[in-house]
Amino acid sequence: MIQTFTSLFKNKEIRSKIIFTLAMLFIYRLGSGIPVPGVDATALTAGIADNSILGMMNLLGGGALQRLSVFALGVTPYITASIIIQLMSMDVIPALTEMAKSGQQGRMKMDKITRYMGVVLAFIQAFTMVYAFDKSYGILSGAGVSTYLYVATVLTAGTMFLLWVGDQISTKGIGNGVSIIIFAGIVANIPFQFIQVFNTLVDTTNNTAMFNGILTFMLYVLMYLLIIVLVVFMQLATRKIPVQYTSSSMTKGRNDMTYLPLKINSASVIPVIFASAIMTAPLTIMSFFEANSFTTTLNNILSLQKPLGLCIYAVLIVLFTFFYTNLQVDPEKIAENLGKSGTYIPGIRPGTETKEYLSKVLNRITVLGAIFLVFIALLPYVLPMVTSLPSSVSMGGTGIIIVVGVAMETMSQLKGQLTQKSYRGFIQK
Repeated sequence: MIQTFTSLFKNKEIRSKIIFTLAMLFIYRLGSGIPVPGVDATALTAGIADNSILGMMNLLGGGALQRLSVFALGVTPYITASIIIQLMSMDVIPALTEMAKSGQQGRMKMDKITRYMGVVLAFIQAFTMVYAFDKSYGILSGAGVSTYLYVATVLTAGTMFLLWVGDQISTKGIGNGVSIIIFAGIVANIPFQFIQVFNTLVDTTNNTAMFNGILTFMLYVLMYLLIIVLVVFMQLATRKIPVQYTSSSMTKGRNDMTYLPLKINSASVIPVIFASAIMTAPLTIMSFFEANSFTTTLNNILSLQKPLGLCIYAVLIVLFTFFYTNLQVDPEKIAENLGKSGTYIPGIRPGTETKEYLSKVLNRITVLGAIFLVFIALLPYVLPMVTSLPSSVSMGGTGIIIVVGVAMETMSQLKGQLTQKSYRGFIQK
């Protein structure tokens, strides 16, 4: 690993891309600390501290929400728009389906539509959020429609500027621009999270309590690292299905066997995001209104701090995992492609039997992927119920899956670029 990092920085072109990416991330973090003009950030910070849902949103956004900075929305509206467009292109809207099958040109058109939808969603989200914050916490000195429109426009412009920063990272930096921005926002809160956990667990009033608190904190850090190792393992885990070519007349050994890899967690973090949106959206809206019997009942049903809410959350994650996995991996298409390339699975007839076999294997491994996602997603809410950790600093959750996934994908791309440069240098010699 150390040798890989050394090789990356020795390569002039890759080193320039890394430095450029760091410069873009510095701009992002700088903008995250600049509040929108006319906003009382102190009142908003106090309000978010009393609202657990907004507190979690603030942590995932790199702390930009509590200051209502120009980047408070992040790239969330664009991500939402891209998910909607992707789902609509799955034989729901014929025009989008045709674009998805039209190669690079079609993908460019879909990206343009996604960005337009992202602008609309960002403005609606910003206007609604500013209005709700002002009514709940009084964050604006001169409240009015024009003020709301002004702040919403600034927040929307901040989101689109972040998309431009992401594009620059993708074209001139190390790639995965939007993912890198989300990664930076989550990682920026990790030092604060560990400091908060340390202050919560370690009692400095006497030596015995301080020693026990330090041991507990070390156990927390160890568990955090073990969870990261588990996430890495599940991200890399695949079910290898052996395949053979009909044109091959040689009997290959085990080491020469060709495999069709199916990822255990093909859906990645998308099911958790969908389930979280369904669970938290009603609660977030209701949190801005005065408490009554309806809001109390809804909170008891959907609250992730209650056993019933956690059960509903787990069921939604499982359902969305199977749904999105079947969207991402189409056994019928795989079977068709295997038949066209003259490839077959030993002991399985091509065509319908291959499709049924792949569907059976995919459903079985998706069960493991769904259990993994449920475990990681529920951990931040279960731990505070059985430990003294506050809900805002517990381990696990969507953030770790995103951070580990982006880090692994980025390192894989950098290694690929490094290998390409090595081959190029070898050929030129």
